[in-house]
Amino acid sequence: MSFEAKRCGVQFSPPSIVLIYEDKETKRVRKRIIPVRNFSKYSDHSMAAERLKNHPRHRDYLEGVSQSQLEKLHIILRDHMQGLSLEESLTSFRLDPDEDLNKLDDEKLARKKGQMDEMFERNRRHKDDPDFVYNVEKDFAKTTQEKCSWDEESDDGF
Repeated sequence: MSFEAKRCGVQFSPPSIVLIYEDKETKRVRKRIIPVRNFSKYSDHSMAAERLKNHPRHRDYLEGVSQSQLEKLHIILRDHMQGLSLEESLTSFRLDPDEDLNKLDDEKLARKKGQMDEMFERNRRHKDDPDFVYNVEKDFAKTTQEKCSWDEESDDGF
């Protein structure tokens, strides 16, 4: 059988992954609710996502869903179990350029770094891309920040 995942989401009660997929043979769009078993607010989201993706019953359906997407859905489920609202959980995945990442705990920092990696890969240009340019030079606008002594060029030649 061949399936193409169209959309993926979560259902909080009971904790489940909801998959909208197209059956390639019949060309019908269907919905599959995959229960997330043995998962608590203390569970490791990456191991749970891997276990679900490799489960024999769901493997064919989840083949088109990335591991990172399943991990993100498990994080949302875990956040809900810990008492966070959906909006609070989704906010922890958003990137704010003015946010001080030094003030985040390890888990939230890992979420932000994952989002940055995902955005980098999405925007990355490869040699085979039609709009690929080998040597791009850009001048960035200088910000009006206070001057620091280490910012200034020295006469030492370094």
